[in-house]
Amino acid sequence: MRSYNPDLTPPWKKSAPVPEVPADPDLVVEEVTTGFCGAVIRCEAGTVTLEDRFGKHRVFPLEPRGFLLEGRVVTLVRPVSGPSRPTRTASGSVAVPGARARVARAGRIYVEGRHDAELVERVWGDDLRIEGVVVEYLEGVDDLPSIVAEFGPGPDARLGVLVDHLVPGSKESRIAAQVTSPDVLVVGHPYIDVWEAVKPSALGIPAWPTVPRGQDWKTGVCRALGWPSDNTGAVWQAILRRVHSYKDLEPELLGRVEELIDFVTAP
Repeated sequence: MRSYNPDLTPPWKKSAPVPEVPADPDLVVEEVTTGFCGAVIRCEAGTVTLEDRFGKHRVFPLEPRGFLLEGRVVTLVRPVSGPSRPTRTASGSVAVPGARARVARAGRIYVEGRHDAELVERVWGDDLRIEGVVVEYLEGVDDLPSIVAEFGPGPDARLGVLVDHLVPGSKESRIAAQVTSPDVLVVGHPYIDVWEAVKPSALGIPAWPTVPRGQDWKTGVCRALGWPSDNTGAVWQAILRRVHSYKDLEPELLGRVEELIDFVTAP
């Protein structure tokens, strides 16, 4: 006769099962015991290496229930060999394996600064190459009227411009009104700097801090969050590494970039 050994553990003391998640590169998790938050950069037999937003590396064992993913306890496991080919680009478009970059169009997209250009490339780079759209940065919008005049936009060479902090009554809005035409589209987002277009959840912070007027915004943000304020370029690169797809960006930026791409590629 088979013996019967009932489980007398109270239900509230039983550990609920947790999902197993492959430790794929760039997956952002938090180690439960230390609170160290970072992106996966390497996974070997029994260990995973994480990199935080400042570039610091730490190695942790792949233990059950050892990590938090978007606030939920998970068990990281070693990824299967031979990563599958992505079916979507970072912007959410259908990926076209083996597609060659198209010869550059006459039309262009201009953005305010280097950080804006790097963020657009990070998320929409694959789409832009297929469409043959080149993105250039302006280093500010003060000279936009003369730049547009020199470019000479037309029906076969449309120009799209993305402007930071494009709100009614601002300097940026007055300049945009000067250059807007059937062949020039100027759109913008409400953020003081494109950093703010990255969702705080992608960076492991509760929110972007408010910086008093008159203070350099990037410097104030870094000081408020305890990030190095003497090298905002390095901080930006750490932020950029946490952007993996359109899901890490605010919709106020997503819609505007998609609008510009559609404008300059319209037949």
